[in-house]
Amino acid sequence: MVDLIKRAKELLEASAVKVVIGYEQGTGNKTRALFVEKAEDADKLIFDSRCVQNLATYITKKEVKEMGKMAIAATLPVMRSIIQLASEFQVNDSNLLVLGITPDSKLVEFANLVEVETFVHQYQIEIDERNKEMLGKMEKMTKAERWKFWIDELSPCFKCYACRAACPMCYCHRCTVDVNQPQWIPVSSNELGNLEWHIMRAIHLTGRCIDCDACYNACPLSIPINLLTKKMLTDAKEHFGNYQPSLKGEHLMSTYKPDDKENFIQ
Repeated sequence: MVDLIKRAKELLEASAVKVVIGYEQGTGNKTRALFVEKAEDADKLIFDSRCVQNLATYITKKEVKEMGKMAIAATLPVMRSIIQLASEFQVNDSNLLVLGITPDSKLVEFANLVEVETFVHQYQIEIDERNKEMLGKMEKMTKAERWKFWIDELSPCFKCYACRAACPMCYCHRCTVDVNQPQWIPVSSNELGNLEWHIMRAIHLTGRCIDCDACYNACPLSIPINLLTKKMLTDAKEHFGNYQPSLKGEHLMSTYKPDDKENFIQ
């Protein structure tokens, strides 16, 4: 993308940012994250349909923050992630410049995160038809059938945690699975431990997942773990109204209404 390369060079030459995060050609036919710190290296930046990695996962990393103010080439899922992270006080206008890439591959530079939020709210989070069909099939299963489905799907998991590493919302410095006193989740791969890990992660992402499929794309075994978060998304929409990331920080799991139909909330 010529416009992205040009703007990256301008920002770096003017010292408006210290690093531009984007995509470059990787091995084979894959792309990978690129951290451009020198204007002359901006020519390595690319953007095409292969660029699906959620780059927002890097902007909360200590070593990236220490580089100084960053600019990021942000697709719609990346922009949604940024707004969610901003609502959780992980990024702000002072340390991040968003170079948005629209669904029709045009470059849009946003002056602040409020403009990013306004832009992404034009586009509702929509689960693709293939996964909608799969969720529909699961809905028709009995509880026993659904239990067997997930036991069978999750049994190959050997807990490499690639899903966690790829997810921008998994930014805790120490995850529950890393705690061994007490040992909340078994370290070894086993039926119950695998189920506990993936259900726990899905619950932690309720009202926060922006449906980028980074977890599924990162899984070396192609386990459909994204179906868990997609199910949470559809349930949240059904019971609590449509969800969009918001700078107001009105998170699904930490917000209540006085007129909630459940008596315990009052």
